[in-house]
Amino acid sequence: MDFLIGFLAGFAGGLGVGGGGILLLCLTVFGKTDQLSAQGINLLFFLPVAAVSLFIHIKNGFVNWKTAIFAAFFGIPGVLFGSYIAGCIGKDLLRALFAVFLLVIGIRELFRKPDSKKDSPQ
Repeated sequence: MDFLIGFLAGFAGGLGVGGGGILLLCLTVFGKTDQLSAQGINLLFFLPVAAVSLFIHIKNGFVNWKTAIFAAFFGIPGVLFGSYIAGCIGKDLLRALFAVFLLVIGIRELFRKPDSKKDSPQ
């Protein structure tokens, strides 16, 4: 079952669907993993994918270094703070907040008007 969950999440991520969200849902629903552990596994799952993606984007000249440095400067402290808060609030509240987050994002995507420049095929 774990292999199937990892494979499906990786496949969905490769398609651009958001394998991390699928991985979290599969781990918590089918794998019976608690929310905090599932989020940690999701982060570990993301690291090699991010490293390969970054290497390819650097090689192809697609990295805006000013933006990347800015994002890292604020992102790293944000991750540390978020991890600390996630450990403090408890798994039930964390699960509820994540469910609300997914619901809000899903509703937003349903009613979003496509940006003709961004959403058009290239």
